[in-house]
Amino acid sequence: MIPRALVAALTVTALVAVAAGRLFAQSPKVGDMAPDFTLKGSTKDGLLPKPIHLADFRGQTVVLAFFPKSRTKG
Repeated sequence: MIPRALVAALTVTALVAVAAGRLFAQSPKVGDMAPDFTLKGSTKDGLLPKPIHLADFRGQTVVLAFFPKSRTKG
């Protein structure tokens, strides 16, 4: 009989693999138009009062920068 812990670990691994496959299948390719999205904008002084919509910049060059350790102790 297979131990329950092994069955649980294999199940989790399979679910993660399926989720990762879906994520990569939906990833844009170089040259693809970015899907519209909305996010909170921030400056060195804090969050902006209104969210930012990618559609507001349609036709312009947009560069997104992510700083995951910004404002953290890491």
